Amino acid sequence: MTRPPGPPTALWRPYTQMKLAAPPPKVQATEGVRLILDDGTSLVDGISSWWTACHGYNHPHIRAAVADQLARMPHVMFGGLTHEPAERLARRLATLLPGDLDHVFFTDSGSVAVEVAMKMAVQYWLNRGVKGRHKFVSFRDGYHGDTLGAMSVTDPDGGMHRHFAGYLPRQFVAELPTDLDRIAGLESLLARHRDEIAGVIVEPLVQGAGGMRFHDGDTLRRIANAAARHGHLLIADEIMTGFGRTGRMFASEEADIVPDIMCLSKALTGGTIALAATVARAHVFDAFWSDEPSAALMHGPTFMANPLACAAANASLDLFEREPWLSQVQAIAAALRRGLEPARDLPGVVDVRVQGAIGVVQLTALKDAGWLRRRFIELGVWARPFGDILYVAPPFVIEPRDLDLLVRAMVTVARDWSERFGVT
Repeated sequence: MTRPPGPPTALWRPYTQMKLAAPPPKVQATEGVRLILDDGTSLVDGISSWWTACHGYNHPHIRAAVADQLARMPHVMFGGLTHEPAERLARRLATLLPGDLDHVFFTDSGSVAVEVAMKMAVQYWLNRGVKGRHKFVSFRDGYHGDTLGAMSVTDPDGGMHRHFAGYLPRQFVAELPTDLDRIAGLESLLARHRDEIAGVIVEPLVQGAGGMRFHDGDTLRRIANAAARHGHLLIADEIMTGFGRTGRMFASEEADIVPDIMCLSKALTGGTIALAATVARAHVFDAFWSDEPSAALMHGPTFMANPLACAAANASLDLFEREPWLSQVQAIAAALRRGLEPARDLPGVVDVRVQGAIGVVQLTALKDAGWLRRRFIELGVWARPFGDILYVAPPFVIEPRDLDLLVRAMVTVARDWSERFGVT
């Protein structure tokens, strides 16, 4: 079908059917926890720009660090060169992360961090002289990104990538081991395909874009123990959950586990500039430590370890060291549990759940997402419902008044939705 004549649509927006979508709100500025639209409307950002702006927007400490770095060196290639912001950030992450997750490979997006983790896992076995271990185990309702490898370990049925089934590498998809049958199923899968599996990848505690589905530390521990017992590498995708969102600095800490490889992004720079990291334990790194040049990890994004992004990340870690982020997350969690509870009895509401600074109202189905977004804006909130959920994941620095506005908007929108669509 041809597009009607008229001005070209220059901007192609993400996750959007361009023919059907109304023009989105235009943001002209950000401040604290608010988005300022071009007509002057001020919205409380309920989702922290896809869970990145944990310290709020325009934080003076991060802004000053980036401005200082900009004046000295905005970018330099990382192939064959190095610089202090990257070296300092790597040292700090190695100190902050659990166990011997000490070897930091920087990239520029979460999806690429996952791609690198998968390449690390496959080459780990090859460098050790083991051939044939090139497949991965992931979990139903999981999501790991929009690039080729990351799509292949995302839920192939319920996810947004099912159109690409013939294009993607075929992986093994398991149910989260939340009961005896599922535990047995995972154990059987890991044993049966031991010689094919390079690694097991999981989003610890929260499956984010797959529907904000939560599991507990015991489930995560079962996955880690099963992977270790059958000799598989464990990859923890903490792109969403890392840096305090679940109530721990890293969600893996809830199960007291140390994954072999961890992926980080999103809140790493406090939502300032794109940066990601794939961090490996010593035994993984040692498999690449060789007199043979071909044993090296052959990967290198052009903007990896960008100095501006590293400066922002170092400033963000400063804030984690000196600001009361844990008590902030705990206060948000308490307010969400208390404030969202009235939605539980509304028609069409399937579940209400909270994990750290994430609050979810799950519906029977998500009808007219555009109307839902517009209704949130009418209530002074920016939110982006998807799948079958309304959710909030606000900046940790949100004040009680703005948090109350978010919570009341969630309940109001859920009630309006059930009335508008006649849900019983």
